[in-house]
Amino acid sequence: MAGHFEATPGGGAAVALDEVEISILRSLAVQLLELIGPGDEPADGEDPLAALFAEGPSKPPTDPALARLFPDAYGGPGGPEASARAGKPEEELRERSAEFRRFTEMDLRSGKRDDALTVVRTLDALSPAPDGGAVLTLTGDECRSWLRSLNDLRLTIGTRLEVSDEDQGEEGSLYRLPDTDPRKPMVMAYLWLGALQETLVETLMP
Repeated sequence: MAGHFEATPGGGAAVALDEVEISILRSLAVQLLELIGPGDEPADGEDPLAALFAEGPSKPPTDPALARLFPDAYGGPGGPEASARAGKPEEELRERSAEFRRFTEMDLRSGKRDDALTVVRTLDALSPAPDGGAVLTLTGDECRSWLRSLNDLRLTIGTRLEVSDEDQGEEGSLYRLPDTDPRKPMVMAYLWLGALQETLVETLMP
């Protein structure tokens, strides 16, 4: 179990983590929460229904990592409607993306916050062993929150590192960085998160 998730009865998963790994995962999840931003709880005296139906932003975030987490639905690279871009006027695609973003981004941010909070709370609930490590045991729902949050963390770190597909293979540059490269710690975290994500996916497969 050390270093990778294994399936548990009832559709959950477990992984043994040492004290340093727990600290790194919690720190990254907190940084992700800070990047995504605070929630949209109604202020005192504010109508909760009005807050519920409030519109979100219409323009993509200027931060490249946030733009990767919240891509344009139409016309942006990797967006869910990428295949529909051909033959569409650019202005029309921008307008459709802006409209889609206004009515979805707040919910998407809320979901990503909830997933990252699940990571923090499940780590905080651990009972450390004498050596400082612990076994993290997740329910099925917690597994899915962890999976989504691990993906968000990798997207964020990958954007900061400007990682390309060519960098990630076994022969890619990520595996050949010298120890003196200042990016090395974040690259190691990026690769480790990928391994955790992969083994967690395997536990959820039928």
